[in-house]
Amino acid sequence: MPDITVIGPGAIGGMVAARLCQNSHNDVTVVARTPFERLSLVTPDGDLHAEPRIATITDELKPADWVLVATKAYDSGSAAALFSSLVNGDTRVAVLQNGVNHVERFSAFLPRERILPVIVDCPTERIAPGKIRQRGPAVLTVPAGDLGSGFEALFADTGVDCRQADDFISMAWWKLCVNAAGVVNALVLQPARIAHDEAAAQVMRRVIDEAAAVGRAEGAHLSPDIADEVIEMYRNQPPDSVNSLHADRAAGRPMEIDLRNGIVTELGRKHGIATPCNEMAVSLLKIDSTTR
Repeated sequence: MPDITVIGPGAIGGMVAARLCQNSHNDVTVVARTPFERLSLVTPDGDLHAEPRIATITDELKPADWVLVATKAYDSGSAAALFSSLVNGDTRVAVLQNGVNHVERFSAFLPRERILPVIVDCPTERIAPGKIRQRGPAVLTVPAGDLGSGFEALFADTGVDCRQADDFISMAWWKLCVNAAGVVNALVLQPARIAHDEAAAQVMRRVIDEAAAVGRAEGAHLSPDIADEVIEMYRNQPPDSVNSLHADRAAGRPMEIDLRNGIVTELGRKHGIATPCNEMAVSLLKIDSTTR
């Protein structure tokens, strides 16, 4: 029975923890800032309830077989501060965060070969502490290999589609292109339906094309039609669905702009690739966050 500790029961972490509890072979602990009684997952197929062990960051924690980091990327330092209690010589750490530099964020705390980057594709929203709405299928993608196989086994009979990818870097950059396009929603505070507006779609297209150019320079294999593919994906989402960058800005919370459009501009400078649309988006959102 694997011991699994999930750090950060927000939209993604709460969904993953609730799903892991559906497999009786998993022993699941959730580390949260604010305790709650149980997890409730509202899905299109009905509600799921789970009762993992709930711990706070001040509780006594024990080493786990797997630690799943599902905090926002800007909270990575706070998550890593718990490793002294949660991580021993055999613990593997899965990073369920946005961006393309998952491993680099935690390589100062444990060997790189025990860190697994995870791409999460699942429309979710945190309704209240311990209560999550899952709007569609949950797909987790990890690099192919022994570590990926071990992670995949945790999700047997949970309703999560966990996949191994031989070309993980291309998958990660495809997801980053999706996330980068979402900056348009955050800037105008409009949900997915804004992609049907041709002017908004044109801005998305420029943001995506810049991100894809940088991704290719980093070694990703991306379709020349990726902008059209991403925009079509947005148009096929529920019209009122809100991405996390949009939700964070609307709620006045810190935003992961550095790990989305910011990493595009940073790596663009490294490769000598101009990224003016992404740079403008980053600047506007940072101005907004400092003037509240």
